[in-house]
Amino acid sequence: MSELRTVAVTGAASGLGRELALQFAASGYTVYGTALSMEEAGGLADEPGVNLSVVDVADDTAVRAWADEVAEAVGDHGLDILINNAGILTPGPLEVLPIAEIRREFDVNVFGTISATNAFLPLLRAARGRIVLIGAMTGRFPLQFNGPSSATKAALEAIADVYRNELRPFGVDVVIAQAGNMLTGGPAKTAAALDRVTESFTAQQRDLYGENFAAFKDALNGMQGSGLPAVDAAAWVVRLATEEPAPSRAPVGQDAVEILRRVASDTDEQLDALRAELLGSRVA
Repeated sequence: MSELRTVAVTGAASGLGRELALQFAASGYTVYGTALSMEEAGGLADEPGVNLSVVDVADDTAVRAWADEVAEAVGDHGLDILINNAGILTPGPLEVLPIAEIRREFDVNVFGTISATNAFLPLLRAARGRIVLIGAMTGRFPLQFNGPSSATKAALEAIADVYRNELRPFGVDVVIAQAGNMLTGGPAKTAAALDRVTESFTAQQRDLYGENFAAFKDALNGMQGSGLPAVDAAAWVVRLATEEPAPSRAPVGQDAVEILRRVASDTDEQLDALRAELLGSRVA
């Protein structure tokens, strides 16, 4: 019986994806990952058992070429696990954000996930493998000023349900990991993105949204800065990717556990009050 174990991780160059690649490799998996550039990867390609390719998951042709490379490498064994981790964040009031930026987030977070999943399905069927989608608690608990990300994570919730039922006859499991706040290298990028939105406000937009968005910035920076460390978040996801039987969905982080419990029990009015409390928003 072959001891080969294989995993593909999109967005493996930094943050959660990087830690996932390292932990899977340390556990004996051969890892195939994507990066937007080798410079971004910061030496990860030199790690034993990690194979990186420069791929933009929003480019379906590039994703399929990557899957072909992996297929040649793994042969008849196929792919044991696919981690759809690549994602971007576009914070800001929906009224203010350029539609092109919102569309780009859907291209990466949603269509990139579908593209990678479809490209690897022949290999996943061969291994009777597992797909893990890195979602977020905001897929069930959308937040103000986090509209595009919340919407893409909500879409992943539906996509996970659809794939799980379509792929069950082939022995392919589908899991969505509902992540809470994570300290994965993302906070610095998020803070920069928040600053860019603030700087882009017109005088009128500043009058409309300035106070609440400033409170959102402070709250989000604080939550991400104190989030689950990357090493712990990755260990949580690795467990979801390998435990039997496969869970259909599971929170990642204690904050996600608590928020999703509230979502299942609270009214819309109670959840809106919770949003305002968490993000320091002026309700009226």
